[in-house]
Formats: sequence, C-alpha cells, structure tokens
Amino acid sequence: MVPSARMILASESPRRRELLAAVGVPFRVVPSGVDEIPFPGESPARFVRRAALDKGEAVAALHPSSFVLSADTIVVADGRILGKPRDRAEARRMLSRLAGREHRVVTGICLLCRERGFRELGTEVTRVRFRPLTAAEVAAYARTGECDDKAGAYAAQGAGMLLIDRIAGSFSNVVGLPMTRVVAMLARARLIRVTRSGPAWYGYAGGPR
Repeated sequence: MVPSARMILASESPRRRELLAAVGVPFRVVPSGVDEIPFPGESPARFVRRAALDKGEAVAALHPSSFVLSADTIVVADGRILGKPRDRAEARRMLSRLAGREHRVVTGICLLCRERGFRELGTEVTRVRFRPLTAAEVAAYARTGECDDKAGAYAAQGAGMLLIDRIAGSFSNVVGLPMTRVVAMLARARLIRVTRSGPAWYGYAGGPR
C-alpha cells in the first residue's frame, strides 16, 4: 500500500474531496457513518466540534496508523441550526428564512492519528448575507436540486452564489472545508510543508517528528 493511502478523509462530501485534492495531498475516503444530533442546549460551535471528533474517532478506531481528517458543517440562523432539508418544501422554507439576512456557516474540523498520539480540533465561522429573494426566486433555486444535500439548502460554489450578497470570512468554509485552517493543521502534523509556491506533500518520513 502506498503511503498516500494512510491519509484518510472521513467524509463522502464531493466538495470536501475536491477542496482537499486541490492542495495536492494524497488521500482516500472512508466515510464515518456517524449521524450526529445536537444535545439539548448544546451550542452550535460545541456541537460541530463534537461531531467532527466523533466522526474522526470512528474512522481512526479502524485505521489507527492513519491520519484522519473529519469535519461537520452547519448553518446557523437566529441561534438555530439549519441542517440538510428533508425535501424541497423544507428547502424553500430555509431559503426564505435566510433571504435578505445574515447567517453563520460553522465548521468543526478534526485531524488525528491514534498511533502517533496526534489530535487537533478547530472551529471556523463565516458570516454570509443573502440578498432579498422573491418567492419565485426561492422556488426556482429549489428546483435546481442543488439544495437537496446541503446544510442551509444552498451551494455557494454553484448557482447558489447568486443568492449571496456578501461573505465575511473563509469562502471555502462555506463550500465545506476552511482550507487555510486545514492546511495549517496538516503542516503542524508534518503532513505537508508550505513553500512560496504553495503547500507540498511532506510524506510520513519527511521533516522532524
């Protein structure tokens, strides 16, 4: 097995796969199968950190020598967590709730390796404001199907970008992974090194331990 197989992304999200592949880190995908539900009174930030850790731990238990990257992303409006819509009707309700207002995209990130005793947790928050939307615009976007498996019922990297007025913070966080923070975590784990030309794969034998 090649060394790159020891880096695992504990997510089936195609957006996360694309973002991680863009920085040149070899990895394979092993879904965690963990479906998290917030505890009563649990804050959004605490929930996403716990969810990311639980997903990472579930995969790391089966692959203790691998570095496992896991994440959980939610949309928060008025203190309420908006997950993935159950159907198009719920998607339209979510979009109408977000229209003309600001919400937060919160991601919990975890990188760990049981064998090496490495674990790092982080949280990224991005503020997003939608422009005002008509009922016809909401319905038209819902019909695209982009909203079906997205927290908050929109995809910032797709046609959903037309719903957004402005973003404060990491754009890639809204897509699924805050890459500046992720790259820093990978560098601290000695998985990559950051050069003037950008991040480079470090390997498991490269650099000091």
